[in-house]
Amino acid sequence: MNIGEAARESGVTAKMIRYYESVGLLAPKGRTESGYRVYGMEEVHSLRFIRQARRLGFLVDDIRRLLALWHDRSRASAEVKSIALEHVSELDARIAELTQMRDTLSHLAAHCHGDDRPDCPIIEGLAEQMPLGCATCDPAH
Repeated sequence: MNIGEAARESGVTAKMIRYYESVGLLAPKGRTESGYRVYGMEEVHSLRFIRQARRLGFLVDDIRRLLALWHDRSRASAEVKSIALEHVSELDARIAELTQMRDTLSHLAAHCHGDDRPDCPIIEGLAEQMPLGCATCDPAH
């Protein structure tokens, strides 16, 4: 199948397929005499695997490692689990950071009058470069 058909079958855009080839997640494919890439079901399965890993937030290097383990039937599941748990830890850190961002911004917005006056804790907080998660460090109070 050509790249458009592989894209439809896998749910990955042709542009992303080319990107995955360029970063080594998908081996470069052979081409027809007219220069079109040729894909089979093996590539479609790999693309679906990559798509699902991306949905779970894995980075390219981790996906590369997971793909290698997926193709290695003698793999130890402990290695796969280690990659997954490392990613869970990274997600927990990102969630904590996003929670702090939300809390700080919510606090600033709650103390903004939102009227015609120019004074605004949100603007003041941004200008002061208040430490993230420091809701009590509101420069307006």
